[in-house]
Amino acid sequence: MSEEKINAKNAPKPVGLYPHARKAGNLLFLSGVGPRKAGSGPNDSAVPGLELDHNGNFKSFDFEAQCHSVFQNVKAILEESGSSWDNLIDVTVFLVNMKRDFATYNKVYAEYFKDNQPCRTTVAIDSLPTPIAIELKCIATIN
Repeated sequence: MSEEKINAKNAPKPVGLYPHARKAGNLLFLSGVGPRKAGSGPNDSAVPGLELDHNGNFKSFDFEAQCHSVFQNVKAILEESGSSWDNLIDVTVFLVNMKRDFATYNKVYAEYFKDNQPCRTTVAIDSLPTPIAIELKCIATIN
């Protein structure tokens, strides 16, 4: 079985030594994808909906903006990898504050997945490696 590592130009750079995606047969496995702006590095604070003060404390926070951004980043990686949004078959979502953010996430998710409805798991976690509130781990097929 051939395997290919993929690093998308139109997505945020990974925060470690791993590819954005990896093809295995007709499946595409995405590494965890967050809402940082495309092209930003792991130490950039380029997170839509988030403004930090000089001490790293939140000045403003818009979780809905992070949801839209993470979905756009996933879409960009899928397309650069030869797949598409409609080919998603499994989505695992990590939220750092389930109580605060789940209703917003569920609403935005329904907008993006009204036609394609992959399997979904949502998990609450303590933190992510950058100051983001959501990350997705996805599996898709490749035509």
